[in-house]
Amino acid sequence: MEKRADKLLGEERVGRLMLKYSVPCIISLLVGALYNIVDQIFIANASYLGSYGNAANTVVFPLTVIALAIAVMIGDGCCAFVSLSLGQGKPETAKKSAANSIVMVIVSSILLSAVYLIFSDRIIAMFGGTVNAETFSYSKDYFFYITLGIPFYMFGQALNPIIRADGSPRFAMASTLAGAVVNIILDPIFIFAFEWGMKGAAAATVIGQAVTALLAAVYAANMKIIKPSKADFKPDGHICRKTLALGITSFLSQISLVAAMAAINNMIRKYSALDPFFGQEQYAQIPMAVVGIVMKFFQIVISIVVGMAAGCIPVVGFNIGLGRKDRVKQLFTRLLTAEAAVGAAALLIVEIFPKQLINIFGAVNESIYYTQFAVKAFRIYLCMMIFACVNKACFIFLQAMGKAVSSTLLSMVREIVFGVGFALILPRFFGLDGILYSMPLSDILTFIIALYLIAKTYAELGVENIYLKPLTIANK
Repeated sequence: MEKRADKLLGEERVGRLMLKYSVPCIISLLVGALYNIVDQIFIANASYLGSYGNAANTVVFPLTVIALAIAVMIGDGCCAFVSLSLGQGKPETAKKSAANSIVMVIVSSILLSAVYLIFSDRIIAMFGGTVNAETFSYSKDYFFYITLGIPFYMFGQALNPIIRADGSPRFAMASTLAGAVVNIILDPIFIFAFEWGMKGAAAATVIGQAVTALLAAVYAANMKIIKPSKADFKPDGHICRKTLALGITSFLSQISLVAAMAAINNMIRKYSALDPFFGQEQYAQIPMAVVGIVMKFFQIVISIVVGMAAGCIPVVGFNIGLGRKDRVKQLFTRLLTAEAAVGAAALLIVEIFPKQLINIFGAVNESIYYTQFAVKAFRIYLCMMIFACVNKACFIFLQAMGKAVSSTLLSMVREIVFGVGFALILPRFFGLDGILYSMPLSDILTFIIALYLIAKTYAELGVENIYLKPLTIANK
């Protein structure tokens, strides 16, 4: 089985490999994103929750991203480490990485849940939940039950890339899909039939996450290629550090997004109060609800973008380890082209159909001011989607090549220096509109830097030393 995987990653056509590994990854990430998005759709269309529930969902969303950041750091780092190890002919190292990663995600998920439960009120306030009393109350209700499911959520998300690295991208996709289907079925039952409100939305999500975690645990006990033994689960400091180092870009890309969302939410709370219309108590939650909805659409697009790039990680890592730079270069070209195409398609949708998008999230139950602000938010906030998609592809591809420093620095510049910086500065001059302008400006400047790194990567991959190392590996 191990030889078949080696032959596939090292010899199969690059385009076919990209489809084989990326499509299941895209679907897995889309399905994972649907948990929060589906919750928000049903919440928005429940007349007794409306924009207050939407705003609460926006407040809690970054807190689930923190859990995701830790999970993908472990999972993506393990995936990259396993692929590089297999490409270098070191299966024992791959096994230890997988086993240690499982231990790390279990321990970290329990610790994060404890922190959330102990400091829930302070955490909600940090992310803008005090915009008004109703939003704070709904946020507390939703956050409490979501926190109970954090261990399930993190375990399922971390195991997903590990399962892909073990050569089973379809199972990884199916396990995530099963949990999302459960969530979609239970959401309307709990929210509309039982009228459990935010508690119902959270309960549906947690049950779905538990299903995904259970399936992942079953697979972990029966891996095909990696097959760790009991001894491999003993913590190994070197293995853990190497795994986390390779996954740090995934962590920072997510956690820096949390920092940006925290800045945005607090700027929304501050400048909504200064707005002549949204400064009124009954409308104060609208900007936060709307920006949350726009972010959810962006999350769908980014799930596709990240899925395409992350799906390439095993292929890139294996071929780098094998010395096949020609194949890596081909894959990079295909990936950048595909990511730009996704960004262009998404841009057309948000510019042409913003009203239809906002109607999905319950705009028909809200005032005309809600719809007007939403249309403006879609068209301004997401106007540089093509650049945003290419930037994300660049982050992840560099990570897959083992260039953790370059990838991490680029991600940090985008999310912290530009994302947080502009979110804090621009509203001082443009009010609420300044928050909307912060994202496209960040993406433009990041793209300029990414172009340099893309050109540098092409230059490195153009070196003709692709046939010496494969012969060495083959003879081992």
